[in-house]
Amino acid sequence: MKSSWIGIALQAIEDKQGEDTAVIEVGEVIGITDYFVITTGNNKRQVRSLVEEVEDQIKQNNGPSPKSIEGNQDFKWVLMDYGDFLVHVFDSKERAYYQLDKLWSDMPIEIIG
Repeated sequence: MKSSWIGIALQAIEDKQGEDTAVIEVGEVIGITDYFVITTGNNKRQVRSLVEEVEDQIKQNNGPSPKSIEGNQDFKWVLMDYGDFLVHVFDSKERAYYQLDKLWSDMPIEIIG
């Protein structure tokens, strides 16, 4: 079952107009987390805005802080670790290069937008 915090993260992403958002269930395969939430920003400013909004909305709803945030120096690919789920916020160039959606395409994927 998806964490309610994922729903809040998805709302934050929608509020800041993240694109091509997907939730991938990976728990059975990797064991360190249950879900990947993946979204794209058009530029570094939007990537930063998406990251900040996800963190702010989860905190405002008395949710956890991320255990760690990686990539928030250059805002090309930011990884937010919430334990049960990871939020990957890419700029469009990095997302096209790494293709996490394709890498995990054999897992259950919910396309959000």
